[in-house]
Amino acid sequence: MTAALAAPASAPAALAVDAAVRTSGLTKRFRSGQVAVDDLELVVPRGSVTGFLGPNGSGKTTTIRMLLGLVTPTDGQVELLGEPIPQASAHVLPRVGALVEGPAFHPYLSGRANLVRLDAADLTVDRRTSRARIDAALERVGLTAAATKRYRTYSLGMKQRLGLAAALLRPRELFVLDEPTNGLDPQGTREVRTLVRELAADGCTVLVSSHLLAEIEQICDRVTVMRAGRVVAAGTLQELAVLARPSIVVETPALEAAATVLRRLGAPSAVADPDGTRVSADLPDVAVEDVTRALVHADVPVRGIGRAGRSLEDLFVELTGEGFDVVG
Repeated sequence: MTAALAAPASAPAALAVDAAVRTSGLTKRFRSGQVAVDDLELVVPRGSVTGFLGPNGSGKTTTIRMLLGLVTPTDGQVELLGEPIPQASAHVLPRVGALVEGPAFHPYLSGRANLVRLDAADLTVDRRTSRARIDAALERVGLTAAATKRYRTYSLGMKQRLGLAAALLRPRELFVLDEPTNGLDPQGTREVRTLVRELAADGCTVLVSSHLLAEIEQICDRVTVMRAGRVVAAGTLQELAVLARPSIVVETPALEAAATVLRRLGAPSAVADPDGTRVSADLPDVAVEDVTRALVHADVPVRGIGRAGRSLEDLFVELTGEGFDVVG
């Protein structure tokens, strides 16, 4: 990983943020000696939709489970909505909606019956509003027509929807969603995207763990990237985009001559693209007009020139040194 790209928020700045989620020195070491989460400093500002990214084995799901009190940390502190976990779990967790590693329901009960059981177990809600709240949750995730079907007959996407409905049974201040679009078709994915936007518009904070980078780009205003149990970058999408150096792209029939000029300007890795018509180079501090002038001066014919920004996927790979996977 390039050291310059490891840019989580500084400690003083992070402490100043009004955070819905905050961890300090959070560590999980298993009996085998494996360190899944290593001295993690995570801040999710209130009111934000934060994407939680990382390759397979980076520690995302372990982190989420520690946030919700499902796994005991080896060391460090967790705060949700300004209160410590697990000490204040009984008071805080009813204000948190969560979908973690796929929902688990009773297979021989209907979707509605499963929600009825869940709602009955929540001693903090008004029983008189139970039916109306369950109806609203089912409608919001598009399961009204399938509400009477047994859970065991549900597709993976329908099970995900029911998990989201469970998180919506009562008003929440914070939602923690682990791969919420897993198993959904394109229409279902769009509906979840809309739902997340609606939650944010209602003033909720949302932490979304996902491997679908295009989805993160469309629904999140902030991103936190993990690698090997640590945060390697955190900030708004615009802030992270600055970390990815934009490339100069030159369209020319004289590929090697153009590459030679670009190397002389400070881009030793200047290479021809596979299509054989362009040369790309990392020259973040050199103006396009200066590159053009140098190419013309060297008698290199230029058909086109410009900067090509990198996608979140490009940045993700550069930050982590790996690709991404479905499993967090």
